[in-house]
Order: sequence, then C-alpha cells, then structure tokens
Amino acid sequence: MKKTAITILLTMIAALAGAADRVPAHPHLNVETTLGTFKLELDGKAAPLTVTNFLKLVDEGFYDGTVFHRIRPGFMIQGGGYTPGFKSKQSDETVPNESGNNLSNIRGTIAMARLGAPHSASSQFFINVANNIGESFNSTNLEPIKDPIRGRWGYTVFGNVIEGMDVVDAIANAESAPNGPGGEPAPIVPIVIKSITPVSYD
Repeated sequence: MKKTAITILLTMIAALAGAADRVPAHPHLNVETTLGTFKLELDGKAAPLTVTNFLKLVDEGFYDGTVFHRIRPGFMIQGGGYTPGFKSKQSDETVPNESGNNLSNIRGTIAMARLGAPHSASSQFFINVANNIGESFNSTNLEPIKDPIRGRWGYTVFGNVIEGMDVVDAIANAESAPNGPGGEPAPIVPIVIKSITPVSYD
C-alpha cells in the first residue's frame, strides 16, 4: 500500500522521537573553516529533531571536508552538502520541518536548507547574515506564514552564532563566481569546513 505524506511524516517523527528526548538543551560547537573559526549554540528545546539530526551528522564527521557552496552577501552562506569541486555529499535521512518554533531567521542564526518539499531538509544548513524575515526589497522572507501546517512552511532555525560572526561575514563576502551548484555564487577559492567539534552539551 502506498504511504501518504502524513504517514511518512509520522514515521519520521516516531523514528527520531526517542533520540530527541535526550537531546542537549543548548550544545556549543566550534566550526573550524579554512577562513577561521566560529562557535554555534544550538537550541535543542525549540528544534529537538533538527538538533538531534545535526549532532548525529557532526558525531559521524559528515561535515568534515565539505565546503560553503553558496554565498550571498546581505543574505546567507550555505554549506553541508558538497565537497571541493562541488561533488555532492548527502545524508540518507531527512528531518521533519520544525519551523514555526518561534525562532526567526535573523542575522546570526543557523537554519536548515531544504528543497521545495517542507520535510526535505537533510544535511545542508545556512547561516543568516541579515534579518531575513520581511517582505521588502532588501530582505527575503524565510518565515512560515500563519500555521505552517495549513499555510506555508518556513525554514527551521535551530541555533545561532555566539562567537566569530566576523568569520561568517568574511565567508559571505569572499570573492565569488556563479560556478556553484545550479549556477549559484560560490567562493572562487573553496572555503572548507575542516571540522565541527562539540565544546559542551549544557
């Protein structure tokens, strides 16, 4: 029998629920890149399924050696899905969308990237370098409208940069060319994530 979208979603939630019960409330992680290091604080209370998935990938060393493959000054930087030369590296698992958790895509926050389908987030993430919450010429609205179940799904915010935002800005403003996946702007000199290392699990 063919599974419905609701059945698939409930299956994903059930599979992650046990691990989510044990997710740390505010883990800290160092992200070492070839352009410098910045520190993240994740929010395991607001986005337990997303944080569980992210920490699992960190523990597996999944992000080590991946690059920031999409950079847009005044918008965001995106990574976690490609190695140098833009060779795709994808996780086999997806995580349910937790947008609408009262965490907004403001400057310095980290959120999950995804495809058009709301529950398609896997390993790719982005860091906002601007307040991407409005509907104006200079901003992009990444927030859910009304109830995401009935309206439009947003992009799950699950933490923020607490140290080294200057490094994130430097990545966003690196010299780029439209040579990334899908013709998106990417750094001419690859900016590699050397490692993501847990610092504390408070």
